[in-house]
Amino acid sequence: MIEASLPRLEFWCDLQCPDCRTALDDVRALRAQYGDALPIELRHFPLEKHKHAYAAAEAAEEAFAQGKGWEYVEALLARVEELDRGGHKLLIALAGEIGLDAEEVELALIDGRHMLIVDADQAEGKAIGVSGTPTYVIAGQRLDGGKSQDGLRERIIKIVDEQRSEQ
Repeated sequence: MIEASLPRLEFWCDLQCPDCRTALDDVRALRAQYGDALPIELRHFPLEKHKHAYAAAEAAEEAFAQGKGWEYVEALLARVEELDRGGHKLLIALAGEIGLDAEEVELALIDGRHMLIVDADQAEGKAIGVSGTPTYVIAGQRLDGGKSQDGLRERIIKIVDEQRSEQ
């Protein structure tokens, strides 16, 4: 018997946000629990208070284009405090450290090839009521983690299990 796919989990994230780094633990746990049955999509919501968040989102999109998006996101969030000081140089150096074509990441930041994706995510996020990060959206429900992430993973698991039982 083939298991039907579960609803998609959107992880609305600012890649310069320390709370998003913490939320990544929940994302990893959900991946470990459900594997590929639960599609998890990174959605960009760079906040104005983080001056390098927009560029980080563009660099992450280039990393996804090169096949190492989640690896880049995890590496970047692990060094979120450095991003304020390192800016573009850190984004490019990190790309090289994980085996991406760092020159291509640099070009993507210069030519803005991923701006439309980041802008579209930001606009959609605002339209559905995302106001901070991290925020999760699953099965039409928005779960805001900006103030507290306590219990969010459990709430996501409950939603996923309810969706599973309905199939």
